Amino acid sequence: MFERSIQSLLETSLRYFPAVAVLGPRQVGKTTLVKTLLQHSTREVIYLDLEYFADQNRLSQPDLFFQANQDKIVVLDEIQRMPQLFPLLRSLIDQHRTPGRFVLLGSASPDLLKNSSETLAGRIVYLELAPLHLLEIQAQYGYRDHWLRGGFPDALQVPNEHIWQLWMDSFIQTYVQRDLPDLGLSAPASTVRNLLTMLAGIQGGQLNYSDLARSLDLSVITVQHYISFLENAYLIRRLPPFFVNIGKRLVKAPKVFVRDSGLAHRLLGLDNFNALSGSASLGGSWEGYVVQQVVSRLAQSVIPYYYRTQNGAELDLILVKGGKPVIALEIRYSNAPKLTRGNTQAIMDLGLEQTLVVTPEADGYWLRKDVRVCSIQNVWAVLEEQGVLMS
Repeated sequence: MFERSIQSLLETSLRYFPAVAVLGPRQVGKTTLVKTLLQHSTREVIYLDLEYFADQNRLSQPDLFFQANQDKIVVLDEIQRMPQLFPLLRSLIDQHRTPGRFVLLGSASPDLLKNSSETLAGRIVYLELAPLHLLEIQAQYGYRDHWLRGGFPDALQVPNEHIWQLWMDSFIQTYVQRDLPDLGLSAPASTVRNLLTMLAGIQGGQLNYSDLARSLDLSVITVQHYISFLENAYLIRRLPPFFVNIGKRLVKAPKVFVRDSGLAHRLLGLDNFNALSGSASLGGSWEGYVVQQVVSRLAQSVIPYYYRTQNGAELDLILVKGGKPVIALEIRYSNAPKLTRGNTQAIMDLGLEQTLVVTPEADGYWLRKDVRVCSIQNVWAVLEEQGVLMS
């Protein structure tokens, strides 16, 4: 059992909000986290898994069920399967506004939860549980194992490569054949898998909907819809470009990442570190890994972007607070990194006081007075100093 970084925030939220939602992809550890946290609760806890008909049947008359258990903590797992409960939850909360009354677990963002944000506005807090972060597992695993296998707890902890492959294959198959359709994605499973594989193949690249549409023999609008759906299911991330009014010809397309590095690797058939090291996807995979680790730890007030102009100025990750870039990261799979002319121009364009070059292991020296080299293990102390990480 790994201690999750959002645990203290979850505990605090349960003391102040009548409903708390923990959202994230399937198999990320939501149920384990909540059950572990609530096992010592002074209030009785009722756990319902809405994937099972028996638990759904207990809610055949939900108003009576909830009223009979109004003094207990009710955990509703896979809440996206019964979105019709949200208006009732609002009414019950307004009648008895007890903190920590409902804990909702779901595999979809609020945008996919059928108006839950509007229904429960002011009554609920949404917390995202991402795959395991490097800081959560570093006592047991190094960055290489974590990067290769990804952050799904069961996938990370399997004893060998073969079982990891079986686990990931089952995960992918279940998602494309059952979970995404259950969330409302009407698309052939083979098409969704092909799209995910293509996105893994351009990890860290600019998203070109037209190219994807041609490859899949789909319309651009359909591809955009599928990608939005995958993003709302916490499988991929679109990183927008940062725009500044400096008269530059800026690139407008977002970058795209498969969030979990292990998922990306299995989609591409990169099943061991030798295969990854010899792959053309190595640099993009490292960038995707670092982006996921950083973005999943950011404070809510910090927004991630990338920066690129058509003249070649570029930085991989810009962390923006209050509309102003605070710090930038250039991500290199090299322990002897150097700045490009494009990096130098981007630093000038953005007026950055400090830029980090994030490497696998090189650490603790300066390329110049405003550019510091940090390893993936030690970059967190610098980011914490800059006030961009969640507390």
